[in-house]
Amino acid sequence: MAASSSSISLLFSNTPRISFPTQDSPFLPLHNATFLKSSPKTGSLSLRLEGVSSISKKKLSCKAVSSTEMAAAEGKKKKVDVFDSKDELAVNLAKYTADLSDKFTKERGAFTVVLSGGSLIDYLRKLLEPPYLDSVDWSKWRVFWVDERVVPKDHEDSNYKLAYDGFLSKVPIPPGNVYAINDALSAEGAADDYETCLRQLVKSGVIDFSEASGFPKFDLMLLGMGPDGHVASLFPGHPLVNEKEKWVTFIKNSPKPPPERITFTFPVINSSAYIALVVTGAGKADAVHKALGTPSDDSNTLPVELVSPAGELTWFLDKNAASKL
Repeated sequence: MAASSSSISLLFSNTPRISFPTQDSPFLPLHNATFLKSSPKTGSLSLRLEGVSSISKKKLSCKAVSSTEMAAAEGKKKKVDVFDSKDELAVNLAKYTADLSDKFTKERGAFTVVLSGGSLIDYLRKLLEPPYLDSVDWSKWRVFWVDERVVPKDHEDSNYKLAYDGFLSKVPIPPGNVYAINDALSAEGAADDYETCLRQLVKSGVIDFSEASGFPKFDLMLLGMGPDGHVASLFPGHPLVNEKEKWVTFIKNSPKPPPERITFTFPVINSSAYIALVVTGAGKADAVHKALGTPSDDSNTLPVELVSPAGELTWFLDKNAASKL
């Protein structure tokens, strides 16, 4: 329930009806209430209640929250950090990742990290330097890919090769903790095989599971974004954007080569505990503006706009990518 003439909003329990406690029953449904006035100074409000005589003399209590407080609460789930340089971004991304590694290894005894391709791997380079190279418990890392090109692992288009050459070969993560796709299979077979692998790891407790969504809950997902606003291998206007059942699926007609890929679906992406969206360059400023700028009437939603995790989302932007905000 929100007051149209004031900045005060009421927060009730997540129920389709508003209820207040009475002496006669724990909760009396309130079907017809008219807003009269509110006081931002005191946080109080007045309602005219109709057709509920038994509550007329009872004291009503609820929590009034200002629009500023509501924005702050929302901000806890989504942050936007803009850095003057790509090097500064890399420094902060390393600390962010190392802090989460420490948090989850202490809490769960494992740290499940999902990588993407593109320039992301380069922005993890500061983890290869002191103090992180020696302080991070690399033995607890479990590494996955949010999407992969269906090519051999030594192919130049392979996200695995990109990550291995630029990052994984330089840190002591046990090889058995790195989960690449089976590149000997077809796109459909590789997607099914990867999902089977994830289900086994959820069953064994290596990957957390979201009871709320029914999908695996990775500790940290590190995502990039294309100039067209695509994330993973989920492209604007493609039917896979709307996939709601599968954990991992495949695409054979990617608008960006190579055409055959596997990809996590949005329900898996959005079940993550933490997501970092790392976006740099002026060529991506329009997509960043559409995702983070003033809402418009444009109905052409970009895939990046669908990244909305149950946990926390942080945008890591350089000043060029943020130039149109």
